[in-house]
Amino acid sequence: MNAQPALATDKVVMRTEPIQQRSAERITLLLDAAATLIDDSGIDGVTTSAVAKRSRSSVGVVYRYFPNIQSLLRALAARNMERYLERVWQGVENSPPEPWSSFDATLDAFIDMTRHEPGFRALRFGDVIDQRFISPELSNNAILAREFALQVGRTYDFEPDDDIVFHLEVAIEIASGLLTRAFQLDKNGDARFIEATRDLCGTYLRTRIPLPRT
Repeated sequence: MNAQPALATDKVVMRTEPIQQRSAERITLLLDAAATLIDDSGIDGVTTSAVAKRSRSSVGVVYRYFPNIQSLLRALAARNMERYLERVWQGVENSPPEPWSSFDATLDAFIDMTRHEPGFRALRFGDVIDQRFISPELSNNAILAREFALQVGRTYDFEPDDDIVFHLEVAIEIASGLLTRAFQLDKNGDARFIEATRDLCGTYLRTRIPLPRT
């Protein structure tokens, strides 16, 4: 399986690496401000001046870390993915040994973030702007598929191959489309589309990638 690109926002999209705690805290404030603005006014409401005002910073401070709004949104999208993957790993660690028992927790983590994580419903991992928003080499869903493949390999102690990555990406594409529809008109998510996602993707994964009990 090919190695995936790094996701760390301080190495991928920012103008200045946060080598000091104060810088890291400032970047967090800027990203938090952008997320809040997205909830208030949508992605188009995120401007340099608006982020500066909301974070109680100057425009110069914003430009110190982010050369433009696109790079700031990319950093926020990468942070969204990092936070999501942290939740996925927690769900895996707390799941029973049955094959694909962690799938429900993985799906529930995405649903919970869509409902409660500031800015996530509109931005997600940046796919609403560009399917390759985080990395120019891979689509956002391809990055997730590789992350999930690593999780599966570690859990069941084997090296995942390209077929497993492919089937994981197919399941993610299905889930992405259905969950987009679920939250399109309902901020809490249409339960019918959520359960259809759970059923279709769960069945697909159990059929295409049979796993042993741990």
